[in-house]
Amino acid sequence: MGVVLRNLQKVVPLRRARLRKDVETLRHILGIHKFDLGIVCVDNHRIQHINNVYRKKNVPTDVLSFPFYEDLRPGKLPCPFHRDELNLGDIFLGVEFVMEQCKEDSLDLHGTLAVVTAHGICHLLGYRHETEEEWTEMLQKESYILNEYNRLTGRNLEPLMKRCAQDR
Repeated sequence: MGVVLRNLQKVVPLRRARLRKDVETLRHILGIHKFDLGIVCVDNHRIQHINNVYRKKNVPTDVLSFPFYEDLRPGKLPCPFHRDELNLGDIFLGVEFVMEQCKEDSLDLHGTLAVVTAHGICHLLGYRHETEEEWTEMLQKESYILNEYNRLTGRNLEPLMKRCAQDR
């Protein structure tokens, strides 16, 4: 199974091969390579529209996740009955929004996109951050994922805790 990666924005130059490699590394860490996953890169206008339609928040954001399995318990992989159910869902990356945050915080764009993608995958796997307990559980999962990612790649990425606190 694979990753469908689409870049529907032209505001930020994006190295798709790097993002694809990062997504494949995250899938390997989580043991989800048998599942399809969609990644769609969009600008502020489009992510704001999607955020408004689905979350009633009329502001741009860094990531929105649309899980195929909506009632998945955190930490549990889906058990599909048919081949066409080997899908985790889609992640929309607000690349323009992420770039603005990177400039503010002096962060690397592609590293931050890997962190934001890990956050989005956690949502596809049933993690939420609507309560303090859920936020703590999700942060632990993201920390584990990024520690493994760092071990495999030699990078030094950390969860974006500020973003999680704002989204709750």
